[in-house]
Amino acid sequence: MAEKSKVYFADFRAPSWRENLPQKLARLMMTAGFGDIDMDGKYVAIKMHFGEPGNLAYLRPNWARAVVDLVKSHGGKPFLTDCNTLYVGGRKNALDHIESAYINGFTPYSTGCHILIADGLKGNDEVEVPVEGGEYVKSAKIGRAVMDADVFISLTHFKGHEQAGMGGALKNIGMGCGSRAGKMEQHNSGKPFVKQKKCIGCRACARICAHGAPQFGADGKATIDTDKCVGCARCLAVCPKDAIQCLYDEAPAILNKKIAEYTKAVVDGRPCFHVSLVVDVSPNCDCHAENDVPIVPDVGMFASFDPVALDQACADAVLAQTPAPNSALFDEGCDCSSGDYFHAAHPDTDWAVCLEHAEKIGIGTRAYELIKI
Repeated sequence: MAEKSKVYFADFRAPSWRENLPQKLARLMMTAGFGDIDMDGKYVAIKMHFGEPGNLAYLRPNWARAVVDLVKSHGGKPFLTDCNTLYVGGRKNALDHIESAYINGFTPYSTGCHILIADGLKGNDEVEVPVEGGEYVKSAKIGRAVMDADVFISLTHFKGHEQAGMGGALKNIGMGCGSRAGKMEQHNSGKPFVKQKKCIGCRACARICAHGAPQFGADGKATIDTDKCVGCARCLAVCPKDAIQCLYDEAPAILNKKIAEYTKAVVDGRPCFHVSLVVDVSPNCDCHAENDVPIVPDVGMFASFDPVALDQACADAVLAQTPAPNSALFDEGCDCSSGDYFHAAHPDTDWAVCLEHAEKIGIGTRAYELIKI
């Protein structure tokens, strides 16, 4: 039997003036072994989600500040990071992304460090990273700044997700660190399409494509020749009207396995540490420009060197809660009788597939020992 990974837990109680919640998070991280990482003079990437504008469930910047200060106290050079989104919204390029982060409170003054959007201005500054043992992904497209870092930390808002079922550490790392092309590879077969009503025939896609995939009809509008397309997503980045988009047609099980394989590309071969906060557990991703009420009460903070064990521990903690009576879990057609709230909220998904595959390819183990502080 595989050795259990250690997952450390602290609740959100702070009944005394002696310790506030950011201080409690720092104590949790140090108890979990964070101080054993050599960060002196090293670049430290802190991967988190800054929240789509309009969403209020994302982690407050105060949590990021606690991690940043801890990194600095150990001589590290921290930066907050995320990659641009594949979908059209407030975070599809680095300028909009940073502006959205600032609007949501993630300024250098509130967090103590700068933001670097890992895949650059248009989402195509990426590194091809081999995935050892990958069944679906042989080479992952990861944002360059993530791979340039010496130490990697994931700071995750644990929640539901409409496609993966659950948005935990693996989702935050695997999908979150993928460039726009990497996200497209995970969400579908890697081939974009053109919304004809939006296309203005400017041919920007043709100029950026090295393979001649964009084709133009008599009306001047583009289509994508999928036989020529290699899925680099550069056409998505340059289209001025957001006419070129991803199909999002990958089966949820394969999507979850690809997320696991992208996670392995990020964490292999360097020091990593993972924190998840089970707070404001919304049924959907923070990529939504809105958020529904939490599906369960707030639980606490978790930390581990093993992201697989961390996700399993967080999932178990959520499923042990009593569902919130005014939440999506009580919507018509939602069946919580199995006790799996994530599957109840999104019946077409199975979040466990991601963890099973992550364990299979050697990222970590689902077996854990929960240590409460």
